[in-house]
Amino acid sequence: MKPFLPRATLIGAMALLPFSASFPSPAGAATITATVPTDAETAAHAAVLDLAGAFTNDGFKLRDGDYAGTLKPGQAVVILVNLYAGNEYWFSVAAADPKTPVSICLYDETGKLLKTNPYSDPHRAAAGFSPDASGPYYVRIAAPGAAATYCLIYSYK
Repeated sequence: MKPFLPRATLIGAMALLPFSASFPSPAGAATITATVPTDAETAAHAAVLDLAGAFTNDGFKLRDGDYAGTLKPGQAVVILVNLYAGNEYWFSVAAADPKTPVSICLYDETGKLLKTNPYSDPHRAAAGFSPDASGPYYVRIAAPGAAATYCLIYSYK
């Protein structure tokens, strides 16, 4: 792992599906299984949509899908995203518990921490960013000092 990823779990660019189903497949083929979000994930999703709604008022479009999960105390999760030069992005994250703080930051492909336009309140955080170059970037989410169920969404224009 790169130096900026200590105690972090890397998640690829995939979205959670909002239903539960298992699709049969021919022998030897992959099986796709989706799960129902927990109550905590649903609460985190509602909180992050409330925050991201402010960015849609400024012309940003929400990306389809979200990233949700649970962080242990002191743990971080890192999500790989592909960004395009010339676009503006807002990455928004919220914790299910309004008393649990979360943080968010962005890194380039070399692991350099990027300067972003930050926003935070007690259980939500956002980072605005406009890349100069297209390519892979990393979004790091952490809940310092407490376990947290989180949800991340991002918007662009």
